[in-house]
Amino acid sequence: MKRRIHARHLRMFLLVSLPCCGGSDGFPAESGSVEEVSSALRNYNALNPNALNPNALNPNALNPSTLAPNRLEGSSLAETAFSAITDPGELGAMSRQLLQYIVSCALSPSQSLRFSWHDALGELHEEIYSGHLGLAPGWSDEPLSASRKQWISACVASRANRAGVSVMISSRGSHVALRSPDRGEVASYPREEGAFWGNLFTSSPRFYACYNEPNAESSRALSRDCAAGLPGADGEVRECPNIHIVGSCDVACGALSAAGGYRPSCTNDRGESSYAVITTFLP
Repeated sequence: MKRRIHARHLRMFLLVSLPCCGGSDGFPAESGSVEEVSSALRNYNALNPNALNPNALNPNALNPSTLAPNRLEGSSLAETAFSAITDPGELGAMSRQLLQYIVSCALSPSQSLRFSWHDALGELHEEIYSGHLGLAPGWSDEPLSASRKQWISACVASRANRAGVSVMISSRGSHVALRSPDRGEVASYPREEGAFWGNLFTSSPRFYACYNEPNAESSRALSRDCAAGLPGADGEVRECPNIHIVGSCDVACGALSAAGGYRPSCTNDRGESSYAVITTFLP
């Protein structure tokens, strides 16, 4: 069923699919099921890491902590979110990019979020943000649980790219949508880059990453350096904005699972552990 919402030249509706499920990922099981998606784990990524901390950009920037507290539809978006995604300036473009990645991580391919906005010249722009991985498709019907907030956050962080280069990656984790990569994908993406986790849906978003040391240079060669960092001329390693590198995944995380090839949990430098971890692999 479509619902059309009008607000400040905004037209938004969500094509609803299935609620999400859980279990076996370190969190209580959640009701519903997740769609079968071919090659769901391979996804492009070129998110500007600066977009991961909207509060550091501008008070009017998209704030995921108030994005859609009840469910992901137009009537649930906070006024700040409406203002952010309809802003015709640079901050609006970054907020729309962040929202696009959030939707891609959270919803399934049969779900999408549509809205329109006007640029500074008054020209209408129609947006359609499609779901992809389906880490929280139930967001269309109910508030996000704590675990799903963390899964979406890990997904968004894993798709950040400082260089703005789109790179195909394989995303794996204990979430039911990620835990069973097909053989072709495993063969095509054999090198573990690292792992990502954190929480975007807080007043002070915080993200963490770790790296697979033997593959650090090959990851950087593919314009992927948010897990390993980028060495500077002074020898210091520069982190991607808003993603703190805690070190080697072999130290920070559990061993790769034999079945799915993902890190089951990781611990940050504050001693806080998370089971909502996405392990990324590169060609």
